[in-house]
Amino acid sequence: MSNTQPTDAAPKRKGNGSKYLFLFLIGLIGGVVATVMAVRALEQRKDHFPDSVMHVQQWHLGQLKSKVEQNRCAATDTLPHMKALRTMADDLEPAFPDLKDDQRFGQHASKMRAALDGALASPPLNCAGVSAVSEQIGEACKACHQDFRG
Repeated sequence: MSNTQPTDAAPKRKGNGSKYLFLFLIGLIGGVVATVMAVRALEQRKDHFPDSVMHVQQWHLGQLKSKVEQNRCAATDTLPHMKALRTMADDLEPAFPDLKDDQRFGQHASKMRAALDGALASPPLNCAGVSAVSEQIGEACKACHQDFRG
């Protein structure tokens, strides 16, 4: 007999766990990248016109309110914002084609245009007048948003 130690007949196998983990991570990263690309492609196809009209109107209304806070209510400070709001008010129905035939939406848009037409026909000469016009515009916006935004 020899002095050799018994050896296992089957060689030890190396685990494949690290390979599977690596492939899983590659697949996960690829999936995330593909999802982000798909979401961005869908976002680019979206019509941004309605949101743009609302953002521009909100900005101009905010400028009117800020003029009141700054006590800068001369016609030269406020009329450009009122004119811009009036111009944008003409785009309400085209911006929301699904609502253009809705009578309530038309009434809200008309109310906003009437408030702006009145302000442009007889421009407010002090901050109290600008504040009143801003409130009328804000109320017209709020009423429409309550009916159609939910």
